[in-house]
Amino acid sequence: MAIRGNLSEASLADVLQLLALGQKTGCLSVAREGSFGAVHFDRGRIVYATLVNRRDRLGDRLLRSGVITADALARAAAGSTSQDDRDLIAALNRQSVVDVDQMLAHFRAQVEEAVYHLFAWDSGTFTFEPEARPATAEPLVSISADTLLLEGARRVDEWTQIAKKIPSLDLIFEVDARRLAQSDVTLSATQEQLIPLLDGAIDVQAVVERSGIDEFEVGKALFGLITAGFAQRVGRSAARRQPPPESRIAEHRNLGVAFYRTGLLDEAQREFRRVLELRDADGAARFHLGLVQLRRGQFEEAVDTLRRAAREPEAPPAVLHDLAFALERLGRLDEAAEALAEAATRAPVADPRIALSEAMLFLQRGQLDAADERLSTARAGWGARQPTAAWYHASGLAAALAGDTARALAVLEEGLTVHPHAAALHNNLAVVHERRGSYELAARTLEHALLEDAHCAHLHKNLGDYLYRAQRYDEAYEAFVRVVRLNEAHGADVYLKLGNIHYRRGSMDDARTAWERALEIDPANRIVHANLEALRRADSEHAAEPRAELATMSRVA
Repeated sequence: MAIRGNLSEASLADVLQLLALGQKTGCLSVAREGSFGAVHFDRGRIVYATLVNRRDRLGDRLLRSGVITADALARAAAGSTSQDDRDLIAALNRQSVVDVDQMLAHFRAQVEEAVYHLFAWDSGTFTFEPEARPATAEPLVSISADTLLLEGARRVDEWTQIAKKIPSLDLIFEVDARRLAQSDVTLSATQEQLIPLLDGAIDVQAVVERSGIDEFEVGKALFGLITAGFAQRVGRSAARRQPPPESRIAEHRNLGVAFYRTGLLDEAQREFRRVLELRDADGAARFHLGLVQLRRGQFEEAVDTLRRAAREPEAPPAVLHDLAFALERLGRLDEAAEALAEAATRAPVADPRIALSEAMLFLQRGQLDAADERLSTARAGWGARQPTAAWYHASGLAAALAGDTARALAVLEEGLTVHPHAAALHNNLAVVHERRGSYELAARTLEHALLEDAHCAHLHKNLGDYLYRAQRYDEAYEAFVRVVRLNEAHGADVYLKLGNIHYRRGSMDDARTAWERALEIDPANRIVHANLEALRRADSEHAAEPRAELATMSRVA
C-alpha cells in the first residue's frame, strides 16, 4: 500500500529514516511547486535518486572532471537509448572508454547530491510506492541512508546561514580583485577555482554548472568570500527571472508527466493546466489532462477535454481511443464506437488495442459474433507477440456469454500461462469453474487470485459466495468481513449473507444489524425485508411462547 504525506507534517529525514529502518523496497516521490524528485530504495538502502528539471547530468560531471573526452561522450550518448544516466553508464561500459570505478564514484556522488538537495525542501508532498524499482536489473550503487541523514542534517544547518547571503541561485556576484590582491588571506581550493567565474556576468547557477562543483560547496565557498568582503552582489539574471516561453512550457509539461507517472494527480493536473495557460493549443498537455481526469473517474470532464484535444490536426489515435473509453464508461456506446472508428483511421497501422476495445463494445451490446470477429482481428494484429491480459479477459467473457464454457476455460487457462499475475483472469476462471459445477475448484482459484491482489473487495466477495454455497459458513463469514473492511458499501448481498450467518449462529441482534445495513444500500430488497419481518414476528412469538422461535425463524431466507 502506498504511503502519502506532506513535508510540512513529516520531514524528509523522518521519512527516509522510517523507510531505512523498515528495510523497505520501492520509490519515494517528492514534489513541490515546480520541482520533482525520486529516491529509490532496495531493502532499506538508497540505490538511485534523481531530480526533474535540474541540470545535473552524469556526462557533464565526467566531462568536467576529465574522466572522458567530448568525442567519447558523444559516441556513448548516441548509443544510449534514453536520457537516463544509467543507460549512459551501460553505453560507456560497452565501449570500455571510462574506468568503471571512477564512473560509479561520480554516479554515487550525483545520487547523494540529489538526496541532499531534497533535504532542503520543507514544503510539498511525498508518496512511497512499495516494490517500485528502477529500470536497471541490479542497483549500480547501494548507500546507507544513515550516512546521508547525518550529512544532510549538517548541510541543512549550514545552508540556513548561507541562504542569508545567497537567497537565490539567480543572483550575480563579482569578486573585488584589487582588494583580494592587497590582502594576505589564504583561499580554499574551491574558492580559488571560483574566482575566475565570479566576474559579474553570470549567476550562481551558471557558476555551479561551469565549475562542476555542487551547489552546497559553491554556496559555502561564496559565503566565505561575501562575508570577508571579497565578493558582492551586482544583480540578478534576467534570463532566469523571465525564461523563454518554450522552456517554461516544456518544464511544466515534463513535470506534469513525471507527477502523472507516480500517481501525484493533483500536481500533474496543476502543471498541465499551466501549460494550457501559456499555450492553449498544446495538444499533449490537454491529452494528459484528460488522462488525469480518467484516472479520477471524472468521465464527463474527460470527454470534454479529450474531444478538444482530438480536434488538433496532429492528435494521435490514443486521444480518440481514450475518449472512447470515457464515453463507454458513461454508457454512450454509439459515440464510443464512432471515436474508435476514427482512431482506427488515424493509426498508421492496424492497432490491436483499438480492435479489442471495439470487441468490448460489441460484448456490452450482446453482439457476440461481431465481438468474436474483432477479437480475432486483435489477436492477428499482435502477430508473434502474446496478447494482453485484457484480450484474454474479453475472449473468455465472449465464450462464457455464448455458453461455451469449455472454450472459455481453455482461453483463460492459456491467458494465465502468459499473465500469471492477472487477478482478473483468475477471477473469471473461477466463475467458469462455478458454472461448470466445480465449486471447490472455483474457491481455490479465487484464493490464488487473492495472492495477486488481496485488496480487491470483489474477489473476497466471490470467494465468500462460493464458501457460503459450500456451507463453509465460518470461512465465508471471514471473506465477507474482509469485503466490508475494503468497501463498506460493496453491496446489499454481502450484509444479507452476513446476517444469515449471524442468524445461524444464534446472534439475532447482529443479524438484525446486518440486514438493516443491507436495506440502507438496497431499500427495495424483498429478501431482506422478509428476513427482518420474520425476525420481528419471532421476537413477539418468543415473548409469548419461547419454544416457537426455531420453527418461526426457519423461514429466514
